[in-house]
Amino acid sequence: MKSQHPRLRELKFTLYRIFRNPSAVIGFLLILFFLAVAVFAPYIAPPKYAHNPYLMPHKGFSPTPKPPSKTHILGTASGQYDIFYGVVWGTRTAFKIGLFVVGFAALVGIALGAIAGYYGGTVDEVLMRITDIMWAVPTLVLAMTIVVAFGRGLDKIMIALALVGWRWYVRVIRSEILTLRDQDFVQAAKIMGVSDTKIILRHILPNAIYPALIMASMDMGSMVITASFMSFVGLGAPKGYADWGQMVALARNYIVGPPDDPLKFWYTIVIPGGCIVLFVLGWNLIGDALRDAFDPKLRRR
Repeated sequence: MKSQHPRLRELKFTLYRIFRNPSAVIGFLLILFFLAVAVFAPYIAPPKYAHNPYLMPHKGFSPTPKPPSKTHILGTASGQYDIFYGVVWGTRTAFKIGLFVVGFAALVGIALGAIAGYYGGTVDEVLMRITDIMWAVPTLVLAMTIVVAFGRGLDKIMIALALVGWRWYVRVIRSEILTLRDQDFVQAAKIMGVSDTKIILRHILPNAIYPALIMASMDMGSMVITASFMSFVGLGAPKGYADWGQMVALARNYIVGPPDDPLKFWYTIVIPGGCIVLFVLGWNLIGDALRDAFDPKLRRR
């Protein structure tokens, strides 16, 4: 019987490690659900404004939300914006934020961390001191400063978070490469005349990338929370834009209803807020599963 290729065998073992964890299965199911909603959003909630499908339709301008009905199955928010439409298209907004911010931050951070860790010396010192300067300012404060400086808007929030988020990846990748650059397989590649670029891309990064993947999974959720908060305080998407954080902002005056019925407008805060919680929970569960699968101390247990 022909034996399996070692890489295929390790891949199967890794998938087994991931999917034998019930919380990981829940996490993947949650993200697959949100992904399906995002992909089929035009069919689930057909856009009313073809030029801007992210603009939530509304009937009237009454500030008082209306409960679920046949016309609006999840009710309306302040300003009579359709909550169902906002939740569906807000799923696309969440993925757009997460993928752009994490993708850009991870790409820049991994590149800088790899250069700093591999070459060391003056290059390492300069890059890490720049990173330390960036670390001197709290993440949220720095991101909000950038947004205020360049103008409000969801796109500005995405750019600001991307310009801030790369700091974590630099340190993680650098620490991993410092432990790998003196290994025998790296020294052998240098003796054979392999270029530094190929050594980093083909020999070092494949062995150092796993902590960054785990961090990226966690950041997909945390960046959505941060963007939602910034939209809540008025720095993000304009009123009526299909963004979960902006929808929660519309409900700020109705979190507590009238004294005789304090839960009267529960749907205005629970539905978009629940989407944020479940989206973040899904990515965090996936991150925990990846950590358990890739951690060498836990991998063979």
